Amino acid sequence: MDEDVLNIQIRKFLKKVGINSQREIEGAVRSGLDSGRLKGDETLNASVTLRVPAVGVEVTIEDDIKLQ
Repeated sequence: MDEDVLNIQIRKFLKKVGINSQREIEGAVRSGLDSGRLKGDETLNASVTLRVPAVGVEVTIEDDIKLQ
């Protein structure tokens, strides 16, 4: 195994996850504001579950996203 290749591949994966996740959340929040489901002062609970079955990884990461 090449440690540098592994590191680069993990960073590439995490960048893709981060960019796509941000777009999805921003779109959903805008839609929620437009439809009136959200007022704009909420704190949203968010979670992501990371799975890498081949090595037995399954971890859920949770945090709050404050809109104001």
